Amino acid sequence: MLTNRFSSVFLYVCLTISAVVSLFPFYWAAIASTNESGKVFSKPPVLWPGGKFLENVSNLNDTIGIGRVMFNSLFVVVIYTALSLTVCTMAGYAFAKFRFTGRNALFAVFLLSMMVPYHALVIPLFKMMAAWGWLNSYQALILPNVAYPFAIFLMRQNMLAVPDAIMEAGRIDGVSEWGLFNRIILPSVKPALAATAIFLFMFQWNSFLWPLVAASTKEMYTLPVALSSLFGLSRIDYGQVMAGVTLATGPIIVFFLLLQNHFISGMLGSALKE
Repeated sequence: MLTNRFSSVFLYVCLTISAVVSLFPFYWAAIASTNESGKVFSKPPVLWPGGKFLENVSNLNDTIGIGRVMFNSLFVVVIYTALSLTVCTMAGYAFAKFRFTGRNALFAVFLLSMMVPYHALVIPLFKMMAAWGWLNSYQALILPNVAYPFAIFLMRQNMLAVPDAIMEAGRIDGVSEWGLFNRIILPSVKPALAATAIFLFMFQWNSFLWPLVAASTKEMYTLPVALSSLFGLSRIDYGQVMAGVTLATGPIIVFFLLLQNHFISGMLGSALKE
């Protein structure tokens, strides 16, 4: 009994230390955003909030137009997440529940595409967008990565757990394939949908290389690209940088907290399917 108690206490102490170490960078960035630039790297470090947050945000807005940038990022990530989740869910359904020639080979191609470095795709994507006249537009920021291979894989693995017998019973009762998808498949994989939505949201929100290539004017910059423009040859205002980092972290945390109840079960579901 004493050994079990000691093990539990030791485990909680280790988890607490790990949580503090993991969360401290976010806390420090939030604190730094409330202080002037000169105090960011002061020794000893400032660990208490200051009164400069609104001033830093105002200066940040004067520098990069934070309102327009936040709108671009939120618009792109919301449309992308909804569209990509729809496409990847239907693709996962097709791979999991339909039998057609070349299904396994096509799915293997999807898995292999995950191993291709994204940098190798930038030039072909750029030439494609230029040929279509889509450069410096929302469709160029949203559409190229809609069929996200990992999301398709995640949805397919979860949908394999849905018994085929239930679907056959639905077909006998006259339910259409679209009805089966909406009434049986989607309610059964809600945790996987939440987990996939989080991955897609984070992927697009943190995307830097492609928006940097596809957007040629500041009016189309997303938040990561706009924040990178703060690092130039002149003096860097780290108060502005930390204010931007804090604003960039907020939507991810909020979105994760909204879907966290389904996230772990969705990931475990994908790991347990054969």
